Amino acid sequence: MVMQTRTKFSQQLDGIQDLVVRLKEKCVADVRAAGLAATGDRGVQEGVANGRKAEDRLRQGIEDACLDAMLLQQPLIGDDLRFVSGSFRIVSDLSHIDGMTRDAAFLVEEVPEKASDKLKDEFIAMSEKSAQMVSDAVDAFVNSDVELAQKVIEADDKVNSLYADSEEKIVKLIRDGKSSAKYLPELLMVAKYFERIGDLSKRVAAWAIFRVTGEHKVEEKASQAGRLEQ
Repeated sequence: MVMQTRTKFSQQLDGIQDLVVRLKEKCVADVRAAGLAATGDRGVQEGVANGRKAEDRLRQGIEDACLDAMLLQQPLIGDDLRFVSGSFRIVSDLSHIDGMTRDAAFLVEEVPEKASDKLKDEFIAMSEKSAQMVSDAVDAFVNSDVELAQKVIEADDKVNSLYADSEEKIVKLIRDGKSSAKYLPELLMVAKYFERIGDLSKRVAAWAIFRVTGEHKVEEKASQAGRLEQ
């Protein structure tokens, strides 16, 4: 009987992991798609904008499965407890990431391609780098890989540098008074979304470390703490 109960619980944990991986895959695809949308690819915008229902279903499925495990499989201890509680927490960060991709796609919907071209290289690099951070952070959590989680945290410096480059370029374009300058604030906000996705990926990576060590710590830049949280 005990073996049957444990087998059923293991299946529950496998189900949670499968849902987390599916949400990761959606987020990664949407981050990359948002990068394409930001560079003027109108073909991907609608798909990103209409992805809310799929995200909601995955989030709800993970949260329900985690609550079932916590309520019905007491007491949870050790890695089981850290995996379930960590999964419950990272789903919020992943959902926030996916929401940002929709916001970014919405912002560039009316931006002419001529304007978005000015930051094409930066947007492609930021979206690819932040998408990889999301993917690696969840993989680190699923596989209890502290080394990979640390690499995700370190990779955020590159995203921050790309954001700084974008900000500098946009400020210069505004000062130059180009005809498309009125769209530049929207493009700066899109760059900020990618930068913030990097920060959220660090949070997920921190939960990967928590799963192994039982300690959770995320260092946030004071000047950015709380930005775009609403």
